[in-house]
Amino acid sequence: MLQPKLITPPEATPVTLGEAKAWIFIDFDDDDALITSMIVAATGFFDGYSGILGRALMPQVWLLEFPLFCSQMRLPLSPVIGVQSVEYYDVDNAVQTLSSDVYGVYEDPLGPVVELLSGQSWPASFDKTNAVKITFVAGYADAAAVPAQIKTAIKMLVAGMYDNRESQVEMGKLVENGVYTKLVAPFRRIGI
Repeated sequence: MLQPKLITPPEATPVTLGEAKAWIFIDFDDDDALITSMIVAATGFFDGYSGILGRALMPQVWLLEFPLFCSQMRLPLSPVIGVQSVEYYDVDNAVQTLSSDVYGVYEDPLGPVVELLSGQSWPASFDKTNAVKITFVAGYADAAAVPAQIKTAIKMLVAGMYDNRESQVEMGKLVENGVYTKLVAPFRRIGI
């Protein structure tokens, strides 16, 4: 499995500017651009393949490549909204799209998996590092579906950044000792 690639980033963040401003008790518009950038940064701290949660927060499209078909192809982000396509290079090195009748998607305690359905077989593929390509949509359906603990952690991190924007040392202490990571701990993906 190669490192997943973000194809289409989320169109929105789980926390709106209004929610963040209400959290940090700001009723003026002078710092809207600053707070918006902090929301994006705080969301990035938790979201996606490189975020500390190892999960997608808002809908986003990812590509994952494998050198060959295997019985179970684990997807590195959850929750999975759906698989858009499974493409592969056939033995003649031509791109083919696999019928969705051949595979299923389910989630076990380790995360989402694309698996061969009973009575089906994987087609032969060309020998290359990216012979199989799975394009999938991951994330919660919308901001309302993002767990309250995660949204609260984002707002807390934004407030910490806003209050300590002049001091990198203080911000480092907030992240290191912050409640944010404890608050979202149940949602962290544990690697195998």
